[in-house]
Amino acid sequence: MKILQINNCHYRRGGADVVYLNTITLLKEKGQEVVEFSQFSEKNEATEFEGNFVDTYDVLKLSFIQKIRQSPRLLYSGEASKKLADLLEKTKPDIAHIHLYKGVLTVSILLILKKYKIPVVLTLHDFSLLCPRNLLLDGNNKICEKCIGSTTFNCIIKRCNRKNLFFSTMSFLEYNLNNNFYKPEDYFDKIISVSKFNFNKHSLRENLKPRLVHLYNFFPGIDGILPNVFQGNYFLFFGRLSVEKGLRTLINATKLLDKSIKIKVAGTGPMEEESKQRLAEENILNIEMLGYKTGKDLEILIAGCSCIIVPSECYENNPMTIVEGYSYGKPVIGSRIGGIPELIEEGRTGYLYEMGNHEELAKVISKAGNLSLEDYKEMSINARKFACENFSDHMHYEKLMDIYKTVQFNSLIFSEITDTA
Repeated sequence: MKILQINNCHYRRGGADVVYLNTITLLKEKGQEVVEFSQFSEKNEATEFEGNFVDTYDVLKLSFIQKIRQSPRLLYSGEASKKLADLLEKTKPDIAHIHLYKGVLTVSILLILKKYKIPVVLTLHDFSLLCPRNLLLDGNNKICEKCIGSTTFNCIIKRCNRKNLFFSTMSFLEYNLNNNFYKPEDYFDKIISVSKFNFNKHSLRENLKPRLVHLYNFFPGIDGILPNVFQGNYFLFFGRLSVEKGLRTLINATKLLDKSIKIKVAGTGPMEEESKQRLAEENILNIEMLGYKTGKDLEILIAGCSCIIVPSECYENNPMTIVEGYSYGKPVIGSRIGGIPELIEEGRTGYLYEMGNHEELAKVISKAGNLSLEDYKEMSINARKFACENFSDHMHYEKLMDIYKTVQFNSLIFSEITDTA
């Protein structure tokens, strides 16, 4: 089967990009032919299809007048439409699998895929079919579901995107273009939810429910990973350093901990400088900011820690931090929100705490730090077992191919019926 993989980004910027690139690697390893479509960047991983990638620009760096001029392109990219059409003519894929497309590749690609009668699978890495901002967060980064059952004008009223009128208005227009004008049921044959929580939320929309299927993310080469069942001497937070990821709550919790408990923070993002400044001003010495880590450096950090901390204050789906942590046999401490609770078995694979409650988080970290060697080893084994049962690349491949084949078969039957009629 020749499979077209589509994503806004072709390097490892965020969790969705990691899943997109991991999926490409997995499919190739299993003997499938893969075609890629994304935007150009000097950070991109190598691909023979980059000649058909769309040009990139950072809208955040544009002046207000430039933003206004570029706004139509944020909603509908003529360049993406033309370059994808050219790629389809050259490669003739059997099916397309879309990850992230809004704001860069835009809805324009859906029209081209439909024109060429390419069946489409969409993976929901966020809540883009329910919320103009995609995250079910308002402008103050508080959980908000108003747009699910009410007018999406809330996005503009509450300045949900960066607390900015322009970006919030663009999110409002984009959402309505993608959901009310170009309706999802007309362009997506199957929609993959990467958590049960995400599946249940999107099931609230009757037009989406028949197309939804649940499939967790996976970790590449999990069978070849030797888990570390021995307790490390530090806790680890890794990922994007932003408000909704709960970094402030983690810092507040750390102030209540015994100074012997060490926490390492790996990642970058909008809160990086603020966090460093606060640690220095408040003389918080048991948090170490490591900056961005990837590859072997990150693997060593994960394998050597005691527990992974996921203090998110947003609706996470299937966080790769938990997937990766469990794969190395590392228990997880996570906030009780979104898709996190369905992954953490209390006292068996980790611990949960009330989202945003830094006092409870501090107690849970202390509890995990005082586990006996025997209890920690048992929890580590349980975490690894959970990963093997839920995040195996072999299992993921089989289920993903079943989805592809079902979509392709249904598309062929529909085409025959249409042609006959």
